[in-house]
Amino acid sequence: MWPYATLCIVILFWSGNFIVGRAVNGVIPPFTLAFVRWTGALLAVLPFAWRHLVADKAILIERWRTVLALGITGVAAFNAFVYSGLRFTTASNGLLLQAAIPALVLVFNRLFFRDRASLLQIIGVALSMLGVVVIVLRGHLAELAHLQLNFGDFLILCGVVCWALYTAFLRLRPDCHPLSFLVVTFAIGAIAMLPFAAFEMCAGATIPLRADVIGAFVYVAIFPSLVAYVLYNAAVAKLGAAPAGQMITLMPLFGALLAAALLGEALHSYHITGMLLIFGGIITSAVGVRRVVAR
Repeated sequence: MWPYATLCIVILFWSGNFIVGRAVNGVIPPFTLAFVRWTGALLAVLPFAWRHLVADKAILIERWRTVLALGITGVAAFNAFVYSGLRFTTASNGLLLQAAIPALVLVFNRLFFRDRASLLQIIGVALSMLGVVVIVLRGHLAELAHLQLNFGDFLILCGVVCWALYTAFLRLRPDCHPLSFLVVTFAIGAIAMLPFAAFEMCAGATIPLRADVIGAFVYVAIFPSLVAYVLYNAAVAKLGAAPAGQMITLMPLFGALLAAALLGEALHSYHITGMLLIFGGIITSAVGVRRVVAR
């Protein structure tokens, strides 16, 4: 149960990241926010990881293609797509699209690694996705027929595909210390975002150095980056890609709980319904995984 508990912390931090990304829209350009996020996370972890990085240098160089692919998909591309997409779409649409991650992880596991999902896993993923739909659409499932997608939704969908690929392919990461892996992938993310952030600055973007802006920078660098990635990577190694990826469906629920706690927004019956469906799906999938392992 411990990996599931740590994943709840991860999703809590990522839900906060989603709220911060939407809140600073128009104040901090998306690629600049991503660049500061990964640069800050890199500087925070480097003093603790340096000796491990030196010890793991040979294997990281040997497996550089795998490390580069994971850094691009899970660090650089995913966050750039999500931050950019939130400029053009609503947070509800973004959360709804991210509910597709568990299903995509199952698909990629099947395509690339020949993993066969059990019936209970498929049912569990479907239940969790339904729970997300109930929360995002506030219990009015008929609204799906009137859902309008725009360019921002397309960008977020690209990010969703990148994250599903990252989760599925984490099994291939080099056998090195977790902090060594984080340093290199964070560096890849920062380097990838640098030219785009520079372009935003050259185009005239300015960042006011207010307390809320600095607070946003500190939050995205530490909690949804450094802390969350350490816990998420460890949970994927322990549970597997599919169960860990399915925990993403908790984001709209945690987002609602954060809004209730921090902004005084009310919780409704559809939140309870969605929560039961999401947790029911996670438990069903966990049982399915355990049965597969037992066999």
